[in-house]
Amino acid sequence: MTLQVADKRDLPGFKRELQEAFSAAVIDAVGSVPDQSIPSGDDVEESFSAPGAATYHVLLDGIRVGGAVLTIDPVSHRNSLDLFYISIRQHGRGVGQRAWQAIEARYPETKVWQTFTPYFEKRNIHFYVNKCGFKIVEYYNAHNPLPHRPAPEGMPDDGDFFRFEKIMRDER
Repeated sequence: MTLQVADKRDLPGFKRELQEAFSAAVIDAVGSVPDQSIPSGDDVEESFSAPGAATYHVLLDGIRVGGAVLTIDPVSHRNSLDLFYISIRQHGRGVGQRAWQAIEARYPETKVWQTFTPYFEKRNIHFYVNKCGFKIVEYYNAHNPLPHRPAPEGMPDDGDFFRFEKIMRDER
């Protein structure tokens, strides 16, 4: 399992594959996809161009099987997994866990990793908590909205989200 930096020319295909993987999760949960792409094209583009963004292809035996968009803070070492997907053809084979281990190995100075996932996405919750060692630290809903933007429209469970953290080393 390796990570390959995504070139700007790769980003349209990366976005399409990411949206296909995310749409499959929504279809599993509710049987159909909302009219707009999930995540929206604007959200994906914003992640690609955010300060500290690092975009990678996940390669298995040299073949692209997924991708990740990270935000890396070289000062605080509190990093974020903003977008992460594995091709639906690779699900259930341990590829996601090995990809996550490759990300952790690439950033050994990380003190804390953070990520978010929708409330309805049971497979993601299982993956982050039981396979990768994250803890749920916050629940976003109508009474505690996402801090930086509204929840995407058309999502199951009213767009509720969890925030996860994984403490890699003591911040003292």
